[in-house]
Amino acid sequence: MYILIAIVVILLLLSLRVVKEYDRGVIFFLGKCKGVRGPGLILLIPLLERMTKVALRTVTMNIPSQKIITKDNVSIDIAAVAYYHITDAVKSVVAIENVYDAVNQISQTTVRNVVGQFQLDQLLSETVAINEQIKSVIDSHTEPWGVQVTAVEIKDITLPDNMQRAMAKEAEAERERRAKIVAAEGEFQAAVKLGEAADIISAHPVALQLRTLQTMAEISVEKNSTIIFPAQFMTTVSEALKMIKGDFGN
Repeated sequence: MYILIAIVVILLLLSLRVVKEYDRGVIFFLGKCKGVRGPGLILLIPLLERMTKVALRTVTMNIPSQKIITKDNVSIDIAAVAYYHITDAVKSVVAIENVYDAVNQISQTTVRNVVGQFQLDQLLSETVAINEQIKSVIDSHTEPWGVQVTAVEIKDITLPDNMQRAMAKEAEAERERRAKIVAAEGEFQAAVKLGEAADIISAHPVALQLRTLQTMAEISVEKNSTIIFPAQFMTTVSEALKMIKGDFGN
């Protein structure tokens, strides 16, 4: 009698399972899937039912770095990361043997195929759109397995040394081009302003002499400068001073 009770207790203990909040239990009765249970305490029929736990939390999966040749025949190394979670626990157990390995392999293949369709410049400038395209392709493959891919991000792009040097030279040339354009625009604007000033001075001849006097006053600040005034200039200055006095007198 005691032996029978002990056997019953042992079988009862073996039939009890605890499923956490982020897990689900896929139940098999004599090899046939009977559905999903959990979370909480689950009682299985001893020797007849088996349970396979499935985690529903989002999984962060690194996509290993791999060599890829772009559309313009540039060899690069790309590493990425994918985020996915299981939406159908039964499919993830029945439809595929190992969900993690399957998603990892299809992710590597998809990254290689999608990136190979773009040129290097597009890959560097349109990363967001390429990430979305990779995610859509992977998600279409994993949907029958009860898996949803929420995001794929390219996290590292390694270029060959010669390509890095070429891009550095290109960037330097582009900066020099912009600097020359800015300098030319500055010269053009200065020329326009000088033309306007010349028009004003031509309408008022005395203004030229006054401007000359102002320039000399600025030069005289440096005490080591020697200024020589031509006689005609002194005559013109005298006329300018008389004109100014006449204006004040009136």
